[in-house]
Amino acid sequence: MQENNKSNWFTPISYALVLIIGVGLGVFFKGNFSLGSMQSSDASPMQEIIDLVKSKYVEEIPNDSANIKLADYYLSQLDPHSVYIPPADLVDVNEQLMSNFKGIGIEFQQNRDSVFVAYVMKDGPAFKAGLKVGDILLKADDSIQLSGKKWDGDAIRAKLKGPSNSQVKLQVLSGTAQKTITIHRDNVPVSPVDAAYEIKPGVGYIRINKFADRTYEAFMQALEPLIADSIKSLVIDLRGNGGGLLSEAVAIADELIPGNKLLVYTQGAHSPRVEYNSKREGLFEQGNLTVWMDESSASASEVLAGALQDWDRATIVGRRSFGKGLVQQQFRLSNGGALRLTTAKYYTPLGRNIQRSYEKGKMEYEHAYVNRIQEDAMGKQDSAVKGKAFKTPKGHVVYGGGGIYPDKWIVGSSIIVDSAYRTIWEDNLLNDFILHWYVQQQNTMKGFKNTAEYLNAYKQVDLWKALVTYANPTQKNNLRSLEKNKAYIQNQLLALLARMQWYKQGYYEVQNALDAKTELMLP
Repeated sequence: MQENNKSNWFTPISYALVLIIGVGLGVFFKGNFSLGSMQSSDASPMQEIIDLVKSKYVEEIPNDSANIKLADYYLSQLDPHSVYIPPADLVDVNEQLMSNFKGIGIEFQQNRDSVFVAYVMKDGPAFKAGLKVGDILLKADDSIQLSGKKWDGDAIRAKLKGPSNSQVKLQVLSGTAQKTITIHRDNVPVSPVDAAYEIKPGVGYIRINKFADRTYEAFMQALEPLIADSIKSLVIDLRGNGGGLLSEAVAIADELIPGNKLLVYTQGAHSPRVEYNSKREGLFEQGNLTVWMDESSASASEVLAGALQDWDRATIVGRRSFGKGLVQQQFRLSNGGALRLTTAKYYTPLGRNIQRSYEKGKMEYEHAYVNRIQEDAMGKQDSAVKGKAFKTPKGHVVYGGGGIYPDKWIVGSSIIVDSAYRTIWEDNLLNDFILHWYVQQQNTMKGFKNTAEYLNAYKQVDLWKALVTYANPTQKNNLRSLEKNKAYIQNQLLALLARMQWYKQGYYEVQNALDAKTELMLP
């Protein structure tokens, strides 16, 4: 089962979601998850308080609820990235760092009280069983009603997920025909590389969405055909990449930085210094290199960008990155949960720690991130937050203490989050409309050989006007207030429609082609 396709276009709100999901992954030591315990042999005042509350409090307390709140509060006083993971959430959280998931291989979205299939992964279990985009999921295993009532995305996933080799029987409405499909669940691969293609003659483009298990392998599989096409320059798109495994970022850096050089090191009060160096001859050590970043590029993304910037190997383009220079290590707990604890800081080759300040607490830390996106949308460059200056071997000045500051600043979306914009996003209006349009136009869409042919035919189609016609009266009022941004939204609709046909590869090909800023960001 794949995630609910709530929104796939870059917005301040979706950036905030990336913050919660992506940045929470942290930077891990691959294969170095340790066992530990939060229990102490000597009773402390805190333990006495917990015992007294459990035995004397006026009302019954649900199991673990007080402990979870206490753990969350205690950890939030340390830093923003140390977290307690309850047993019920541990599998899902760990899956964020895996290169596959167990399920049926679809994306779904709810429109009113119906659960629609929004995408079917090619050669996945649902694809082999004959499930199609636009099908409505009515029931699971005869008794679990999916459509006809309102679920949240997690609840739907819970009904459809299951171990490999198990099966789920779905009652489906496909067009006007109702049928039953049995799907055998399996491991469904999910590539951490969203798109790879020649963005203009001689310039390769690779977009990495996270540093999960096997991201390095996926990167190499994307890079090799580009090199075979004799590219002279490479763009690595890390916008929205919240990080992940340190080892994967280091392995990619090793392919891009020549010689035996320090790439990153980690150190903490109870963790001795550990250095990660380049070890082998890389596949792209000489060509021109550009890295795209934004406010949601974090942790492992910043490790890669920091190493490239410190060694004068790449030009960083975009906006200041998130600013996460803390390393988390995961400890198993006796109740089946886990503690993800900050144990060290990481430093770029020049000794920069790019962690931004969290002295005012976790809430202010998160608010500062959202405010920065708003300010960037208004065209404000946050140069005042530059920390300590460092000089690269070629004399270029770089900064620590607040993220990776770009060598070339590019303003992001000009749309400001207001009530109308927020309502349209929360209503999932754009995705609902595009699903409706695609189902009606599938035969036409399948006739296009590639995104260039599609754009040539569709650039003159007024999807904005069609969106307004599709919207309900309340949504129409909200769209009127956004009419000044209709050209931007029109482009996003074109990219979302391409995603329905060519998945993420098509989305980024079209988005990059239509974004006026793309040419400014290219080498």
